[in-house]
Amino acid sequence: MSFQTLALTLLFVLIPLVLVYLLKLQIEKDIIIATIRSIIQLLLVGYLLQYVFSVNNLIMTILMVGLIIGAATQNARKKGVAIKGITWKLILTFITIEVITQGILIGLAIIPATPQYVIPISGMVVGNAMVLAILFLNRFTDEVNDKEKQIELILSLGGTPKQAVHRQLITSIKASTIPTIENQKTIGLVQLPGMMSGQIIAGADPIQAVQFQLLIIFLLLTTAVLTSVMLGLLSYPALFNNRLQLLKNVLNEHH
Repeated sequence: MSFQTLALTLLFVLIPLVLVYLLKLQIEKDIIIATIRSIIQLLLVGYLLQYVFSVNNLIMTILMVGLIIGAATQNARKKGVAIKGITWKLILTFITIEVITQGILIGLAIIPATPQYVIPISGMVVGNAMVLAILFLNRFTDEVNDKEKQIELILSLGGTPKQAVHRQLITSIKASTIPTIENQKTIGLVQLPGMMSGQIIAGADPIQAVQFQLLIIFLLLTTAVLTSVMLGLLSYPALFNNRLQLLKNVLNEHH
C-alpha cells in the first residue's frame, strides 16, 4: 500500500466526522486528535521496528518490550491510582506474564527468539493484559465501594481481609475475563481476527494463518486469567491498614 492509497483511507475518518457534526455530538476534536496520534505513533513505531529488526540485537529487543510494558503501566495505573503501589503491582504483573508466555514460546521452540516474533507477540500480550487490568481495577474498586458495609461487617466478626473481599475479588476476576472468553467462543464465526486476516491478505496460506491465530488466542486466554488473578491478589491488601480496617481514603479517591 502506497502513501497515496493510505491517504484515501482517511475517508473512513471523514464519514464519522460528518455524522458527529450533524448530530452535534461534540466529539469532533477527539476524533481528529485520535486520528493524528494514531498516524504519528504508528509511523514512528514502524520506522523504529524496521531498525530493530535490521540490527537483530537482544538488548534492543528487551528495550522495546520494556517500552511496551512502561506504556501499558502508565495507561492502566490511572484506573487504580487509589490503590497504594498500583504502579509496581502492574509492572510486576506485566513482566510475569511476559516471562511466562515468552518462556513457553521460545523454550518449546514454538517461535524463534527473533525481534520479528518476540516484539509483536509481546505487544499483543501486554496490550491485552493492560485492557484486562483496566477492566479488573474498575470493577474491583466499584465492587468494594458498593459492598463497603458488608466488608466491614465480616471484618468486625473476625474475618480476614481476604475473606472480607473474597466475593468482590471473584466477581471482578470473572467480569474482567468474560469478554476474552466470549470472544474466543465466536471467533471465526462472527469475525476473522486481525492478524489472521492480515496474513491472508499478505498471501499466507489460510491454514498456517489459522494455526498462528490459534496460538495468539490461547496466549490471550492465559493473559486474561493471569492478569486478573495476579493483579487481584496483589491489590486487595492495599485496601486495608495494619489493623485490618478498610481504608476509607481508597474508596473516596476512587470517586
